[in-house]
Amino acid sequence: MKYDLVVFDMDGTILNTLEDLADSLNVTLEHFGYPQHTIEEVCSFVGNGIRLLIERGVPKGLSTEEIDQVFDYFMEYYQVHCADKTKPYGGIEETIRKLRAAGIRTAVVSNKADCAVKELAEQYFDGLFDVAVGEREGIAKKPAPDGVNDVLRQLGIAREKAVYVGDSEVDVATAQNAHMDSLIVEWGFRKSDFLREKGARILIKKPEEILSYCLD
Repeated sequence: MKYDLVVFDMDGTILNTLEDLADSLNVTLEHFGYPQHTIEEVCSFVGNGIRLLIERGVPKGLSTEEIDQVFDYFMEYYQVHCADKTKPYGGIEETIRKLRAAGIRTAVVSNKADCAVKELAEQYFDGLFDVAVGEREGIAKKPAPDGVNDVLRQLGIAREKAVYVGDSEVDVATAQNAHMDSLIVEWGFRKSDFLREKGARILIKKPEEILSYCLD
């Protein structure tokens, strides 16, 4: 095997979470009387964690206290509704099962809130990840390599024997900062031309292509 570990991003890589993120954001904005956004606009907001999603979604000029209130309301709502419309991308579960059958370990590192990452990983991929972690106190979010480094440490795997799979410019930078190989998917939240501009070297069109890169 070329790799001993595949580390996946979550949103836009293994799960299509966009509708639930957009719905939760718009419910939150409506609650506060703020303008709502199209799903295309929300797609451009995601990738850097919930706090930045909120900051990008609210009207300009709000105080930190006002943004905090929006953030808190969103988190409470999204924790209940994070799986209303979310679903795995076609072929991704089968690919993960084949990786594990070949002896390759699998993990998730996401900028989504840690509680949501664990809940969604269990709901849709029960038993298919050795570690699933999200944004949490004490660990810098992506593109900082801290979350990936923590997973490597937990599993005792050298970074040269691991590959990172994601869908955004944040994921490209995360892999670079972690000094790891990467596979960037074209079915997620960013366009392929944009990803190439951001430094993506290997782009894949379907989940099963992951197997050809990970298995000798």
